[in-house]
Amino acid sequence: SASEDDLYAAMDQLLARQPGIERELAGRHLSEGTLVLYDLTSTYYEGRTCPLAKLGHNRDGKKGKLQIEFGLLCNADGCPVAVEVFEGNTADPKTLGVQIAKIRQRFGLKRVVLVGDRGMLTEARIREELKPIDGLDWITALRAPAIRKLVEAGDLCPSLFDERDLGEITSSLYPDERLVVCRNPLLADERARKRRELLAATEQELDKIVQATRRTRRPLRGAAKIGMRVGKVLNKFKVGKHFELEIADQSFGYSRNEAKISEEAALDGIYVIRTSTCKKTVSTEQTVRAYKGLSVVERAFRSFKTVDLKVRPIHHRLESRVRAHVFLCMLAYYVEWHMRQDLAAILFDDDDKEAATAKRVSPVAPARRSDRAARKARAKRTADDRPVHSFRTLLADLATLAKNRVRFLGGGATTTEGSDAATTEMLTTPTPHQQHIFDLLNVPLTM
Repeated sequence: SASEDDLYAAMDQLLARQPGIERELAGRHLSEGTLVLYDLTSTYYEGRTCPLAKLGHNRDGKKGKLQIEFGLLCNADGCPVAVEVFEGNTADPKTLGVQIAKIRQRFGLKRVVLVGDRGMLTEARIREELKPIDGLDWITALRAPAIRKLVEAGDLCPSLFDERDLGEITSSLYPDERLVVCRNPLLADERARKRRELLAATEQELDKIVQATRRTRRPLRGAAKIGMRVGKVLNKFKVGKHFELEIADQSFGYSRNEAKISEEAALDGIYVIRTSTCKKTVSTEQTVRAYKGLSVVERAFRSFKTVDLKVRPIHHRLESRVRAHVFLCMLAYYVEWHMRQDLAAILFDDDDKEAATAKRVSPVAPARRSDRAARKARAKRTADDRPVHSFRTLLADLATLAKNRVRFLGGGATTTEGSDAATTEMLTTPTPHQQHIFDLLNVPLTM
């Protein structure tokens, strides 16, 4: 019987309570000295009325669409504790200060390790917002140009990876910091493959321009026009730095810059994690695992946007309603996260993480599934012969339960409305598998 206005009023009340709810969640899942994972994503907006909706870097591939951005704070296991909505044209690093204030003031935590990607925890943010705060450590990674500077300075030598896939180095470029250098051979192969394909695709398009300048009928002329055509190609494939160009009024030529290609290829698969933490507190291996732990936030974003919750489309006109909408999605994901923990044994999720970690030869190596999870995936049955679900199919199974309104008729009573027949509501009897799900969730089936 709730009206649309009732639902909007409920959203408004919820938004007013967001600070208190997030403080309660942080009290449950964060503590002094804990890891705090932070990442940002965007999602497109329907309409043009909300002041939060702006044109910006669209991660969804929706060109010309207004968007909003939202940042998610999680604990080391990926459990969400807070979310913040930003205007759609906000640069990732600009959102960091709000999160630091939230952690230290609203949550009352003075010693934490903030984990963010290289686009979030930039050199400027580290210098201006992280280093001045006592007790606030961080883990992030270096961008490619910074890694090249380490090589040029002689601090990073590719021979470091002849026998192993990670090592810790120091550099005068980063005093009082630890640098953990990692090399993933699978990532190296993937980057080499992608580079070959991009170079070949670029050459194919540049050859068309060469032919256009040589054709007899209406040849392409003018350095400016030729340069515009070339620029479009280079902007499309983003490998212009690997080519030497010769543009004249009546001709165009190009060649590969093999020296730059080789220079870049030497760093394929190499990434450098940068941290202010003490080695006694966070080991080299733990530092790598902490940074790679950002994948759990990315998994949350996939659930938000595509898999389970579908935060979009967003039609709300008011800024407050958009914020409440995203907060509702975060609370829904909080419920989902806990359900997944309780139901891991009957989901395709790995429910034997210790065994999976033991199979992983190095924190740099790709994650491995435990033998139990692999058997589950192959047989689609658990060890006690129960069906295995994805989270979506499990919810679909539970959705077959129904609540029926039953009217008990006395002798000679009619079924017309207004009769004095007794009525009650009853749930259909769950299947054994459904009952097992509710038992795992510790949810009694009572009316």
